[in-house]
Amino acid sequence: MDRARFFSLAAFSASSVFNAGAKAGELKTEIVRKSIHFFVAVTPSMAALNRPLTVLLLMAGTLGYTVMEYLRLSGVKVPVISSLTSMASRTRDAGRFVMGPVTLGLGALIALLLYPSPVATIAIYALAFGDGFASLIGKFFGKLRPAFLYGKSIEGSLACFTAVLVSAYAVCGNVYITVIAAVTATVVEALPLEDYDNLALPVTVGVVVQFASLAW
Repeated sequence: MDRARFFSLAAFSASSVFNAGAKAGELKTEIVRKSIHFFVAVTPSMAALNRPLTVLLLMAGTLGYTVMEYLRLSGVKVPVISSLTSMASRTRDAGRFVMGPVTLGLGALIALLLYPSPVATIAIYALAFGDGFASLIGKFFGKLRPAFLYGKSIEGSLACFTAVLVSAYAVCGNVYITVIAAVTATVVEALPLEDYDNLALPVTVGVVVQFASLAW
């Protein structure tokens, strides 16, 4: 084997290892992020037991995270929270305030404050499961990425639709409302909103489901 070919193969191997490591790091980050998303699904059950306390906990949690994130950016390490935030940070978040947990907490909080129990539950499940599975499936298995999805995948959108379809039907048992909720969530999740889809998704799904419930 000549020297040029040897170095070419070595460079290709190093590049492959680097890309594989980067991909593994991305997937790990996404798993941590979406585990937090899935956790917010306990909110409706907590609200069923004590709605005012759940609202207070969401407010306190969001405010507390905000304070600790500013401390982290100032160089003050907060045990557990700073490490978790760093693990859940995407490349675009480097050196910046990580907004995801804030918009996630606010999205669940707004849904609880705006909508009656069944509607709020569907909206929060859409946020937890719809957005959560869309991102995970898109990262792991997403291959079809048409331009109109702004970099997101068909596989991720189908995962969002299915997750909301199943969770919404489990709440209301109404096919009409379930399909409307799933379509709405899928459309909103596909928009290039970055972390702000955590706000747009539950609010929009809640509004649509509320009107659909009245019309039905």
